[in-house]
Amino acid sequence: MTASPGTDRPAPPLGLPDVARLQRRTSRVLIAGQILGGLGVPISIALAPVLATEISGTEALSGLASTAAVIGTALVSLPLAALMTARGRRPGLVLAYAIGAVGAGLVVLAATIKNFPLLLLGMAAFGAASSANLQARFAAADLAAPDRRARAISVVVWASTLGAVLGPNLSAPASRSFAGTAIPETAGPFVWAAVVFLLTGTLIGVLLRPDPLLTARALAAPAEQTREGRSLRAGFAAVKASPRARLALVTVAVSHTVMVSIMVMTPMDLGHHGAGLELIGLVISIHIAGMFAFSPLMGWLADRLGRLSVIGLAAGLLSVAALLAGTAGAGHGRSALGLFLLGLGWSAGMVSGSALLTDSVPQPARAAVQGLSDLTMNAAAGVGGAAAGLVMSQAGYGWLNAVGAALLLPMAALALFTARRHPVAAKGLGG
Repeated sequence: MTASPGTDRPAPPLGLPDVARLQRRTSRVLIAGQILGGLGVPISIALAPVLATEISGTEALSGLASTAAVIGTALVSLPLAALMTARGRRPGLVLAYAIGAVGAGLVVLAATIKNFPLLLLGMAAFGAASSANLQARFAAADLAAPDRRARAISVVVWASTLGAVLGPNLSAPASRSFAGTAIPETAGPFVWAAVVFLLTGTLIGVLLRPDPLLTARALAAPAEQTREGRSLRAGFAAVKASPRARLALVTVAVSHTVMVSIMVMTPMDLGHHGAGLELIGLVISIHIAGMFAFSPLMGWLADRLGRLSVIGLAAGLLSVAALLAGTAGAGHGRSALGLFLLGLGWSAGMVSGSALLTDSVPQPARAAVQGLSDLTMNAAAGVGGAAAGLVMSQAGYGWLNAVGAALLLPMAALALFTARRHPVAAKGLGG
C-alpha cells in the first residue's frame, strides 16, 4: 500500500511496477536533496576552526567547533530515529535540516557577539544537518528490492560528491559576500548554509511523498506491522538478536573511525614533509573522490558478490591505505594514493555495512537500528578523531596509521566468523 495524496494514510495496494516507479521517484528526490544539502556542511565546516580561534582568541580551542558538530550529529541520531519510526522519513529529515539551519544561525550570532559557548551550541545543532545527510541513504533503501538495496544506498552516497567537492570552494565567495557588514566574513558561509538547509528541508517536505518508510511498512507482511516492533527498545533487541546486524554496526563504525582518524592528521603530516596548501588541498580532494565517486561501484559489488565480500574488500583497502600513508614520509604521491584508497575503503564499508544492517533486522525496527548505527559511527569517530591528535603528538603519523590498521582486525575477524557460521550471508544479500 501507499499513502493517499497529501496524507500518510494507507491507500489501495501497489503492484510491483508501481513500487519500482515510486522507488525511482524517491531516489530522484533524495539525490536532489543530497546534492543541495551536501553543499551546506562543507561550505562552512572548513572555516569552523578559524572562527573558533577568532572568537576564543586561542588556537588551542580551534578543534572544539568541529568536535561539537560531530557530537551534535551523534546526539541527534537516536531522537531522529525515534521520530522517523513514529512518523516516517519525511518529518525526521525536515526537522533535522531545520535544526541545522537554526544551528548555523546561532553560529553567526556567536561570531557577531564573540560568544564562544554559543558557538559550540550552534555547531552542535549544525551537526543535525549532517545526520540528515546520513539518514538519507537509509531512506533510499526503504522501497528498494533486496537485490538492489546496496545500489540504492550507494547512489545517494554518490550524490554527496558534488557538495563535498564544491562546498569548500564556495567558502571564499560566501565569506566575501558579507564584507563590510556587521557579520564577520568567516561567519558568512554559515549564512549560506542556513539558507541551503532550509531549501533542502522544503524540497524534502514537498516532494518526498508518499513517505518511503511508511509505504514500505504498509507493504510489509501483517506480522511485521505491529507497533511494538517499532520502538528504540525493539531496535536494540533486533541488533542483539542478529549476528549480521552486529557485524554491520562494527563495519560502519570501524570504517568511519579509521578514515576520520587518519584523514584529520594527514594535512599536518604533509605539512611536516614540506607540502604546501595547494598540494594538501589536492590530496584531500583525491581522498574525497575516493569516498564518494566510486560508491555506485561498491553498491553493485555488494549486490552481486554479497555484503560480506565487500566488507572484506573494505578491510583490505583500509589496511593498504594505512600502510601506504603511514610509510609515505616525503613521498607525496604515495600519500595521495594512500588517502585515495582510504576513501575507497570507507565507501566499501559504508555501503556494504549499511545494506547488511538493513537486510538483517525486521522492517519495523529498521529506522531505530539505523539511528543506532549513526550514533555508534559518529561517537566512535569523535573519540577516534580526538585520540588521533594524541597519538600523532606522542608517537607520530606512522604509528597513527598502525593503530588504525589494528582497529580493522576485529572487524575482519568478525566478518570471517559470520561467513563461516552464516554461509547464506556470505553468498547472498545477507539473509
